[in-house]
Amino acid sequence: MLFDDSYKTIENASEGIFRDKGSKFIAYAYPIRSEEEVKPIIMSLRAANAKANHFCYAYRLTPNRSVFRVNDDGEPSGTAGRPILNCLLSEDITNILIVVVRYFGGTLLGVPGLINAYKNASIEAIKASKIISKTVNDVYEVHFEYLQMNDVMKLSKEENLQILAQQFDTNCILKFEVRKAQLNQVLNKFDKIDGVKLKYLHTI
Repeated sequence: MLFDDSYKTIENASEGIFRDKGSKFIAYAYPIRSEEEVKPIIMSLRAANAKANHFCYAYRLTPNRSVFRVNDDGEPSGTAGRPILNCLLSEDITNILIVVVRYFGGTLLGVPGLINAYKNASIEAIKASKIISKTVNDVYEVHFEYLQMNDVMKLSKEENLQILAQQFDTNCILKFEVRKAQLNQVLNKFDKIDGVKLKYLHTI
């Protein structure tokens, strides 16, 4: 195997709090699988924390360490989003979003103080979560005729494929998830069933 097809992430959403000189930093950590999930989460946090001053965040997607985004939301550049991201990188966790909501306490913390606060709030949220290991999976659709049903279902069971959706009619469709490391073996077996067409959808 040329690559590691597993990664660490968090199992459930969690929270952590850090206080300094009257300012309160509440970190919210969420397991995510796509960029599209980020905006609704932040909008929801803004609605729930209407009096907060800043909503700074960082997220990582995929085991690739270069796939990330940071946002300082009005804090001095590099004092919020980057310290949050560094926590994710140092713990080597991905498919995760951390949003730190700041309530300003009236005293400026300065650049080192802000970096420390955003970092520590994030650490508290990670500590409160359960870190789990997951595999990188590809999602495929297999199109086949009703006559091939037994062969397709037998293969799915043998390879322990995770079925995401199925439609059985004259023409059938099965949507499944397969671990990257197992992919070539599964595709080769499908190729041996006459009349089966495979369509790659995306990687999760």
